[in-house]
Amino acid sequence: MGRQVAAAVHAEPGMTPVAYVDGLAAPGAIEGLPLFNDAGACFDETKPDAVIDFSNADWTPRLAEAALQRGVRLVVGTTGLTAEFMGWLERESSARRTGAVVAANFAIGAVLMMAFARQASRFFDFAEIIELHHDQKVDSPSGTAKTTAEGMLAARGRPFTHPESEKEPLPGARGAELGGIAIHSVRLQGLVAHQEVLFGGLGQTLSIRHDTTGRDSFMPGVLAATREVMRVEKLVVGLEELFGLE
Repeated sequence: MGRQVAAAVHAEPGMTPVAYVDGLAAPGAIEGLPLFNDAGACFDETKPDAVIDFSNADWTPRLAEAALQRGVRLVVGTTGLTAEFMGWLERESSARRTGAVVAANFAIGAVLMMAFARQASRFFDFAEIIELHHDQKVDSPSGTAKTTAEGMLAARGRPFTHPESEKEPLPGARGAELGGIAIHSVRLQGLVAHQEVLFGGLGQTLSIRHDTTGRDSFMPGVLAATREVMRVEKLVVGLEELFGLE
């Protein structure tokens, strides 16, 4: 993802990549750009306007602290971030008037899928989510699935109806459950990132599905968020607000 983002930024008019930062790497260079393993040193030397982060929930808080201390804006695609960190980021971003965007998914179609799911939640009492990803994905369920379910519940204002099986010969067959929404995770070689939201009502069902077939699908959203983060002075969670979907 880091290389993909750097290539997208390099090709985008008005944007210039200045460095990589990776806490697990030895300092050096990648394709002519300096590689740092210390975020503070990277920002002090290269003085970027923004940093784009697709790493992990252990590294992101360290990166964010170093960035905000230096007025560097954040675009974060890391999932699994704690509520404690998100609260800190919201307070710190506002106090320093330094914009930050955190999104579970940067694919435009996925953002629309989540927005449509929130709309549908007002009209159906039954809902389930099936998310499918490659076999190397670290977290289950995906951040997109969890964010989708949370948004559906907020839009609905009450839990969904969650039918329990009378018998469950294999425990866990109904998946995880959040506010009455069953969430099922599939991990297979050959997949990239896919999600289907299923709604059920009297005599009808509604299916909203999005398929990501390559990492390049995330780049338009990443670039749009990077431009928009320069205009905001607070934390923005998700791309919906930036795209006028809220």
